Amino acid sequence: MTGLLGLQQELSTAIADQIRVRLSPDHARGFRGRQTQNATALDAYLRGRYLESRRTPATNARAIQEYKRAIALDPDYALAWASLGFTYAGSLINSDARPLEMGPLARDAAAHAVGANPNLAESQLIVGYIHWLMDWDWTAAETALRLAIRLDPSSAAAYRTLGHALSQSGRRSEAEAAMRRTRELEPLAAISYALSAQVAFQAREYHAAIEQARRAVLTDSEFWIGYMELAQAYEPVGVTDLALEALTDGARFSGGNSKAVSLRGYILAKTGRAGEAREVLRTLEADAGLRYVPPYAMALVHAGLNEREQVFEWLDNAYAARDVHLIYLPVDAKWDPYRADPRFKALLARCGFTQEIATGTR
Repeated sequence: MTGLLGLQQELSTAIADQIRVRLSPDHARGFRGRQTQNATALDAYLRGRYLESRRTPATNARAIQEYKRAIALDPDYALAWASLGFTYAGSLINSDARPLEMGPLARDAAAHAVGANPNLAESQLIVGYIHWLMDWDWTAAETALRLAIRLDPSSAAAYRTLGHALSQSGRRSEAEAAMRRTRELEPLAAISYALSAQVAFQAREYHAAIEQARRAVLTDSEFWIGYMELAQAYEPVGVTDLALEALTDGARFSGGNSKAVSLRGYILAKTGRAGEAREVLRTLEADAGLRYVPPYAMALVHAGLNEREQVFEWLDNAYAARDVHLIYLPVDAKWDPYRADPRFKALLARCGFTQEIATGTR
């Protein structure tokens, strides 16, 4: 491994010389400090990266252990700190982690990453990711994410996060351009296609969302987010049987994520199967007695049942819990029937999301 690290550095320098790249001082500092010189720490980091890519509760927990092992071996390992922060923050979406518990951990890891190497693209990426997902400060998020791209124009993760953030703000053409770039940079990454499907869905381009979601599951047949995106896109075009079938796979591979369960309840309710939708609610309530279940999940099923009072009760609970799923409210078509309601407008304002963004007119 030590020899491999040396070879990596030698190859990188030779390639830069060959194509006559001139690095700015900031780029050069980020480049030099990117990777650890501790072979065992690098091994732990690479294991963490693989585990993190599966995006389930079990693999997230193991990824966190590996990143902590890498940091224990090299306390100034900015890349491991950034990845640790990204896993903490990402677990709010992919593992139903509790925001008020995970938030401080993610912010602490991000601060260590920036302190160790502020010129590393991944350090700025985790700052932007936290601003977007947890702080709901999308202006600050865009600033940090664009800095990450300037520091590393080949960062598919930075383009992917920027595209998703722009989509939440209703900036559809810019979002699609960013997602197209991430697919070019990582054509074999299922997450790039899955989140491209999310961006297309939020733009009401459902057939494009179906196409991208299909690519995600073709790329990785066990990637649960791809199945979730496929089900979400099938529902508004009326292919509910395939949507429910996709959710079966999504639930099987997700490790129990509430999104697969609540989306099933929503679709069942929208198709007149209210009894089955209420059974989903009972399942979520039972789960909530054992672990944290995002209040947004309950609100979504009640939205399918058109039970408006319960919807706003659970959305208020979601706000109190800093439920990150509220970021979908401005652009998700499932919430269109609620946009004229003053309570919905007030909630968007409390979150810092404006109705101008919600209608996609910005």
